[in-house]
Amino acid sequence: MILLAALLMTSTATPSRACQVWQREQAFARSVREHDAAAFRRFLAADAVFDANGEHPQHGPAAIVQAWTPIIDGKALQLDWQPAHVVTSADGRLALSSGPYVMTTTGQDGRTHTVTGRFATTWRRGRDGAWRVQFDGGDEGRPADPAALAEFDRHRDAPCPEAR
Repeated sequence: MILLAALLMTSTATPSRACQVWQREQAFARSVREHDAAAFRRFLAADAVFDANGEHPQHGPAAIVQAWTPIIDGKALQLDWQPAHVVTSADGRLALSSGPYVMTTTGQDGRTHTVTGRFATTWRRGRDGAWRVQFDGGDEGRPADPAALAEFDRHRDAPCPEAR
């Protein structure tokens, strides 16, 4: 009986803040994989900034969704990413997630080009308790090699390390 109670408590326990962000990052990536612009938008803070480390950052959900429409549609390019690391601030209001991404485009020559790189997303926890993207950016990537793609696929939708 005690064992059953312990199992029930474990299965209904609230995930740590880091695992909450891990799961949000995975759902955020899934919104793009599933071409769901409405779901994508719900992840954005009202004052979010994308391409935060680039020359032309997008400010606010309307500009971000407009810039990301070809990405979400998956027609201009295919983008996928997944968390590898999540760290939260001591006060539990901010988090940084980072990890690999894979992007495939079709060039003017009709050939596909795939790159792998690293992204970083800053999440802010709202008064309602939901984690939303505050800043998002990534590097320019490098040509993908089979080993990097296999590694990416092997870790797709992996559980939060704390939950393993």
